[in-house]
Amino acid sequence: MDHKNLNYFQKIILGTQFLFVAFGATVLVPLLVGMDPSTALFTAGIGTLIFHLVTKGKVPIFLGSSFAFIAPIQKATELYGLPGTLSGIAVVGAVYGIMSAIIKVQGTGFIKRLFPPVVIGPVIMLIGLSLAGTGVSMASGNWTVALIALLTAVVVSLWAKGLLKLIPIFCGIVTGYIAAIYFVGIDFQPVQDAAWLALPKFVKPELNWSAMIFMIPVAIAPVIEHIGDVYAVNNVTGEDYVKDPGLQRTMLGDGIACTVAGLLGGPPVTTYSEVTGAISLTKVANPAILRISAVVAIVFSLSEKVSALLRSIPAPVLGGIMLLLFGTIASVGIGTLIREKVDMSKTRNLIIVSLTLTLGIGGAVFEVGSISMQGIGLASIIGVVLNLILPKEK
Repeated sequence: MDHKNLNYFQKIILGTQFLFVAFGATVLVPLLVGMDPSTALFTAGIGTLIFHLVTKGKVPIFLGSSFAFIAPIQKATELYGLPGTLSGIAVVGAVYGIMSAIIKVQGTGFIKRLFPPVVIGPVIMLIGLSLAGTGVSMASGNWTVALIALLTAVVVSLWAKGLLKLIPIFCGIVTGYIAAIYFVGIDFQPVQDAAWLALPKFVKPELNWSAMIFMIPVAIAPVIEHIGDVYAVNNVTGEDYVKDPGLQRTMLGDGIACTVAGLLGGPPVTTYSEVTGAISLTKVANPAILRISAVVAIVFSLSEKVSALLRSIPAPVLGGIMLLLFGTIASVGIGTLIREKVDMSKTRNLIIVSLTLTLGIGGAVFEVGSISMQGIGLASIIGVVLNLILPKEK
């Protein structure tokens, strides 16, 4: 099918279909970090439109909530409160902007030298491993419901066909929700009381330097994922978006969208693999379809009932999904080391991976006055610094 010559109604159908591919990931992040899912849908839609504006409407990408930020947002909210954390999220966009400027001047070689696989692999592993305890804790509320959600996601991942194979998270949540109605019981009164139309719950950020410094290093993994996603879309469409509109534009568009999301009270938005996979499967390379997905997301965000329904999902359902999801993320990190043939027999590589993992999982904290760094952010910086200063073996 030539997706560039579809009529407007066909584009709306495909755009809505794409939103459901992105839906599970986009709403799961705010539910786990205590944000309004409607706000996340709104900022994902607005962020995608901003991205397309900056990239001249040429790149078929939809921006959604990034799993890389779940653990940092949870910890930052605990330390600095949600308004302070939002200022950190807004500043994360500035990291993308800086990377955009560096790419324009130096090209992508600089990024690859700064963030080689020996650094990125363990950082991605940390994103999954740091959340394992949260998943088990939530699932333990009712293991029957959690396992039903988990097994559904596993079955869909292994044996589903077509577009359904791309939404195992969504399928697991739906099945787990139905099981929860029977085994746990769900109070639908908040859904009934919610208005059909209402603005998302926007939260005003508060300037907090500690939260900003805490969140900035976490942008390392999503920056690398962004580059990988753009190259993946290149391979599917046959176009070279690295040259036109340029990787510096895609990075800048992502950064501006991330900043706007933080200023509006939503989680950071970025490129992510579910949408890239959908493009690979369907061969939909028309950016207009992704812009329609963005508009549909904004429309859904304006219903308070949608937000109330999402908030009614029991913790065991989310916990069951998290067991698979965060384990998968950790496996991607291991896969990065294997695929890029990182030689772990070399002492240099062993030191970088070992210290990155132990400092991140062990909860090391680095404090200077009232400013502190810890977790994934601190481990990422340690990995980058070690890679730069340790001599390479001959």
